Amino acid sequence: MKFIIKEFDELSTYELYKIIQVRINVFVVEQNCPYEECDDKDFDSYHLYYEDNENIAAYLRIIAAGVSYPEPSIGRVLVKKEYRRQGLASEMMKKAIEFIKENFKSEAIRISAQKYLLEFYQDLGFERVSEKYLEDDIPHYEMLCEF
Repeated sequence: MKFIIKEFDELSTYELYKIIQVRINVFVVEQNCPYEECDDKDFDSYHLYYEDNENIAAYLRIIAAGVSYPEPSIGRVLVKKEYRRQGLASEMMKKAIEFIKENFKSEAIRISAQKYLLEFYQDLGFERVSEKYLEDDIPHYEMLCEF
């Protein structure tokens, strides 16, 4: 399995197709949540993923400051079902946080986290900074990681 990070313009059409495919399979199909997948934020993002034999095992996007929030953000965090419980999400998030620290002039990262993942993100240094709200009918919290 290899780790890859690319800006939008660096992605091949094949890579982009595989990314969109896995995002739809996890967020739309698996979570039964119809939402607007192509939201234009991909253009201003880095795409970080683990590839295993040309399959995307895990993925997230690092969104530039000023697109979703004043701070850089991390979103669309996923691990394909058959790769879960191997620590990939945690490892990938740590890589994303390090990447932001090294490449962005920011002292914080802000995310929108599904309620059931609060403890996961808290273990990575994020703190809840909002009341619960619904995003696509799923309970979420805004969280901030300062460094």
